[in-house]
Amino acid sequence: MAKIMAITNQKGGVGKTTTTVNLAASLAAAKKRVLLIDLDPQANATMGSGIDKSSLKTSVYHVLLGEATIAEAKVAAEKGNYDVLGSNRELAGAEIELIELEGRETRLKKEIAALAEIYDFILVDCPPALNLLTLNGLCAAHSVMIPMQCEYYALEGLSDLVNTIRKVREHLNPQLEIEGLLRTMFDPRNSLAQQVSAQLQQHFGEKVYRTVIPRNVRLAEAPSYGVPALYHDAQSKGTQAYLALAGEILNKEASANKQNLFESN
Repeated sequence: MAKIMAITNQKGGVGKTTTTVNLAASLAAAKKRVLLIDLDPQANATMGSGIDKSSLKTSVYHVLLGEATIAEAKVAAEKGNYDVLGSNRELAGAEIELIELEGRETRLKKEIAALAEIYDFILVDCPPALNLLTLNGLCAAHSVMIPMQCEYYALEGLSDLVNTIRKVREHLNPQLEIEGLLRTMFDPRNSLAQQVSAQLQQHFGEKVYRTVIPRNVRLAEAPSYGVPALYHDAQSKGTQAYLALAGEILNKEASANKQNLFESN
């Protein structure tokens, strides 16, 4: 059954889309079946996966409005070996149209249900705002990955995001939990980054991924070539970090499955 992860942060520019695209490619490289869902009208995850957003005949917009299924709308990211439910400008108007629809927060969840056995991982790239699109992502997900920079304002925003996740769990999605906090664009020479990192580990413990994503030119360059960093420079520090993150997630899943099997016996 697919593990569904919403990748979100209400603060923009923290490496959210970079994480979604490169984690999808890294999990696919580990022979996992992956679907990336782009819920951001900017469609950066779509373009970063090598898909021309302007050429999409059906997108996540049509899925949310019930005009197409995910199976009909998804396309293959040929240089990433994963599937993409893409986005484009049409999605910007979806919020207004969703307001009048029944079950407006859970429309994505219902569509994903049909794919539970097809994929191992479904990664949902949410927009940097708390709106109906993000709520659809949070309602569909089993867990949330929070990419964040180690700076002062990031801590302030994290508190708000954790409260939002708590409210969604109370009212809309009881199974939602925080999968982990991912430190991105990390510069170990920066003393403030080191201090914030230490505070995160102190307060969130094992919820903070051991893997740290460094500032890396290759990660920044890859979207302009329309490929994940793995297919731009496989040896770069950024690529290796995302491969390590995928390995950490897979090891965690294997341990959890082993524990569940032990408890069931």
